[in-house]
Amino acid sequence: MQSESVASRSADSRNGTGSASSPTIDSVSLAIIEQLQEDGRRPYAAIGKAVGLSEAAVRQRVQKLLEQGVMQIVAVTDPLTVGLRRQAMVGIKVEGDLDQVADALTAMAECEYVVMTAGSFDLMVEIVCEDDDHLLEVINKRIRALPGVRSTESFVYLKLKKQTYMWGTR
Repeated sequence: MQSESVASRSADSRNGTGSASSPTIDSVSLAIIEQLQEDGRRPYAAIGKAVGLSEAAVRQRVQKLLEQGVMQIVAVTDPLTVGLRRQAMVGIKVEGDLDQVADALTAMAECEYVVMTAGSFDLMVEIVCEDDDHLLEVINKRIRALPGVRSTESFVYLKLKKQTYMWGTR
């Protein structure tokens, strides 16, 4: 993926429970999201033409979607092109308070994705580093040193075959 703007999920801006407090998104808002996922810099007038709204109405809807945390508009880079040559998914088993460990991982710049899971691991963390030495330092000196971390298992990426952000409107 080259640098492009896309709509993206944000765990900080939603409760993740799917409860009644989640915003309701109608078919027009979904169509706007799809337009932005194709091209995050697409003009509001072009989006309006595609979804049957005025430019001003699209602008208002986009602002509401952003404020509600339904989406973000961000630049996505290919880590290799910006000097980050090592990626890994790390499974972590935790004793005690899962939230404390997840919060500590979330604060680490190298941890791009932190998710609580069911199954063999309590947490899965995607790490993006400069090289193998950097990855080793993050896992060995920082993650394993966190109170509550019982064990880790690393899955080093050899080649990324697919990464999309288009799932948001299915």
